[in-house]
Amino acid sequence: MSALRPPDASPAKVTKISAKGILKPFLKALAVSFILLQFLFLGDLSYVYATLFKSSNRVQNFNFLFVDYDGGIVGQSVLDAYKRVEGESFPTLSPSSIGQFPNPQQVRNAVCDGTYWAAMYVNPGATANLAAALGIGAAGTGSANLKSLTVIWNGAKYPAFSQSEVWANMEALVLATRSSYYLRNASYVIGSADLENEQVLNAFLDPVQATEINLQPTNQGDRVFYNTISMVMPILQQFFFMMALNGISAQFHVFTKFSWAINALFRAVIATLYTFVAALCTTGYVWGFREDWNVGAKQFVLSWMVYWLYMKINFLVFEIMTTFLSIAFVPFGVLTWILVNVASTISPFELNPSFFRWAYALPSHEAYQLLVQIWSDGCESQLYRALPIMFSWWIVCVPITVLCVRYRCITAIQAERASEPVSETVQQAPKGRSDDRTSISNSEEYHAAETDTSVAKPIPEREDEAVRLENLAYYPSYPPWPTTP
Repeated sequence: MSALRPPDASPAKVTKISAKGILKPFLKALAVSFILLQFLFLGDLSYVYATLFKSSNRVQNFNFLFVDYDGGIVGQSVLDAYKRVEGESFPTLSPSSIGQFPNPQQVRNAVCDGTYWAAMYVNPGATANLAAALGIGAAGTGSANLKSLTVIWNGAKYPAFSQSEVWANMEALVLATRSSYYLRNASYVIGSADLENEQVLNAFLDPVQATEINLQPTNQGDRVFYNTISMVMPILQQFFFMMALNGISAQFHVFTKFSWAINALFRAVIATLYTFVAALCTTGYVWGFREDWNVGAKQFVLSWMVYWLYMKINFLVFEIMTTFLSIAFVPFGVLTWILVNVASTISPFELNPSFFRWAYALPSHEAYQLLVQIWSDGCESQLYRALPIMFSWWIVCVPITVLCVRYRCITAIQAERASEPVSETVQQAPKGRSDDRTSISNSEEYHAAETDTSVAKPIPEREDEAVRLENLAYYPSYPPWPTTP
């Protein structure tokens, strides 16, 4: 070993010289990763935050239907109230004629099919019933039905936003309608009604009441997870399973022991089975914590199938991504894929800037739309768009993943060949005692005693290339498992 360094070079000095040699490239590589990761998280999270930037100014994009089946003072009070609350932070009320919606069932259908986020209509005879409750006129009795309005909405559609932006604003409109009624009619009622009568007084204090029709009440606390965590976890599950599958495949060298066609078929079957069971588990924990949510076995099976297709698509996407992206940039691609998908389901597009409508093309958004339709018992039908988009992802990704498996197999074979040692000829001297008293007098005799031996000796460059190729073939993967083939 002393021949490898100057006589005066101590091990400490050699270590110091080596450290100086790697310090600069080490810091340079670290700085690149430092900067790239900052840009990654800055860009991805800026995208997520931008989806709801100034969202309160886009509440007006929620469209409410209004139909007056009474044609009296209650309907006028609703329109007056809307003029007072109208603005960017309040949903748009769209009055329609009875000719367009001849009966309340059609109003309900307009909300059910997703044309409107909610609807309000004035019940037939609302004005007459209110007059009767106030004891005004010949028909006044002091008691009558005060449910002048009916409000329809769907609590299963983005539950958190439906509760805060749809139902809450509908309640605010009902309260504003009451105030508008007082402005229009309070002086007349005070002069005409018998306010000493308790029933009449109660009717005067609360003249406009509403009946709520929630197409699918979704009041359980876990509802906030349906369009957030429950859309992220299926994506992560596929990435972790792919790491496990690749790690086990590397341990058993399946890419070199079987043809690429068999490997492609095997991975397709395994991925299908895994996503099938994983989708069942996902649906299971949604159902397990549903509380009093009114969903049944039919919705369970349909939700299972949607999650299955959704997971299968994500597995295929990760198969493609991890094959063709550089190893250094796979984490960037995975994180970005997860965040842009969950950003498409966190909030309704009505609250997002128009740029984010491109996310209609993402599988997460369409999967959630299908789930809302299932949970709403057929309402909010998006089949015409959601299924074609999701199956397009599946149809396009399947043949590409076959090519990916073929590429992995070829790369694994190249790695195996590169790891094979190369035969080199080395000389070995005859073994014997190296005694000063013993000498070989004849040089020819000494050379004849030498033997030429061929040994397998690995070359460092080939070893590095083999490791690089094996990483390409089996990346991403867990560390080797304890079981050996």
